[in-house]
Amino acid sequence: MIWPCAGCWGRRLEDLEPVSVWADGIYVKAGLENDKAALLVLIAALRDGRKGVLAVESGHRESTESWAALLRDLQARGLRMPRLVIADGPLGIWGAVGTVFPTGDEQRGWTHRLVNGLDTLPKTRQAEARALLTTIPSAETRAEAERLTHDFQVWATQKGVPAAGRRLEEDWERLVTLYAFPKEHWKPLRTTNVVESPFAAVRLRTTAAKRFKTVEHATALIWKTLLGAEQRVRRLDSPELLPEVAEGVVYVDGVREQRGNEEAAA
Repeated sequence: MIWPCAGCWGRRLEDLEPVSVWADGIYVKAGLENDKAALLVLIAALRDGRKGVLAVESGHRESTESWAALLRDLQARGLRMPRLVIADGPLGIWGAVGTVFPTGDEQRGWTHRLVNGLDTLPKTRQAEARALLTTIPSAETRAEAERLTHDFQVWATQKGVPAAGRRLEEDWERLVTLYAFPKEHWKPLRTTNVVESPFAAVRLRTTAAKRFKTVEHATALIWKTLLGAEQRVRRLDSPELLPEVAEGVVYVDGVREQRGNEEAAA
């Protein structure tokens, strides 16, 4: 676990070495407000392979300002810049990361992108489109992902829904960042399930209540529940690769790039 207790989330963070961080916004009913409150959640994969909750804070509808304030607080407490941030869009997290951690890489989750693309299609076209779309995130190379995307765009144009094909071009570079990281790590990098899966335990525990008394109460309970779920979260596959990822080792299509001097030595 990252945190020795549920009440010590304001501690110093110099001892943590996050390599990847997943960010997501969770919405809950709190107090007398009609609108749901946004809780900003960050979960990290550390250099030693552990995963853990970095932060759970209330924010204004996942705005850039709210995310930036959270990241600056973590930075002020000594948190080192992660190599990669994974999130869905559109989120204020991207603007915040660009301001607070400008040299880090960014990966957008595929699941929401594909679901949003399917929602633009008539229901009569969705099954065929889904079969084409779901092959893209699992492509073995960036070139293959681009080819499969082109195939879908051709299909969409032929079916009279070219806008669905163009949706995949939005934020494309963020969708394919993972190809610059070890193939062994790709599965969790494709989605924000790292946040959403443990939050299922929170939903089960809080469904009966329907509404928290205050946002602070929601934050405290969700933090405590996530800490409990954290103990059951499995480490990343091939954790031995995380130190070199943290050091900026270059990967091409998931394979470590061999430098010229290494090849000569071989």
